[in-house]
Amino acid sequence: MFETFMGLPLHPLVIHAAVVLIPILVLVALCYALVPRLRDRIGWLAVLMAVIAPLSALGAKITGDAFRARLARINPNGAPFGLIDGHRHFGTLTLYGTTVLGLLVLVMVLVRRRPPILNVLLIVAVIAASGVTAYYVYRTGDSAARIVWKGY
Repeated sequence: MFETFMGLPLHPLVIHAAVVLIPILVLVALCYALVPRLRDRIGWLAVLMAVIAPLSALGAKITGDAFRARLARINPNGAPFGLIDGHRHFGTLTLYGTTVLGLLVLVMVLVRRRPPILNVLLIVAVIAASGVTAYYVYRTGDSAARIVWKGY
C-alpha cells in the first residue's frame, strides 16, 4: 500500500514534504520560543507546523519501511542494507525528535498561562528539541544522499 504511486517508489516522493516541513517547524519553534513579540503573529503557523511536520516524518518513515521491504524482495543480495538500515535509524530518530518538538510547541502555544519557571523550562526544551531535530533531519538526508550518490 505504501510502496509505489503510479509505478514510482513512494518514499522518494514523500520525503520531500519532511525535508521542507521539518526545518520550517524548527525555525518557527525557535522564533516562537525566543521572540515573544512574534507569538501572536506566528502562533497559527506554529500549531500548523507542529501537526503537519511530524505527520510528514511519519509518512516518510512508513514509506521508507515499505521501500526497504520492496528492495529486500526485489534484490535481496544486492541492496546496501547496512547503509539503508543506518539511514532508517536516523529517520526513526528524526520522527521521534519531530514529534517531541511538535508536542512542545503545541503546549507552548495552547497553554498560555504557566508559571515563569515552567515557561523557562519549556523554552529550554524547545531549543534542545529543535537542535536534536535539526541534527537528525540533516543526518537522515545526508545518509540517504550517500546511498543514492554512491551508485545504488
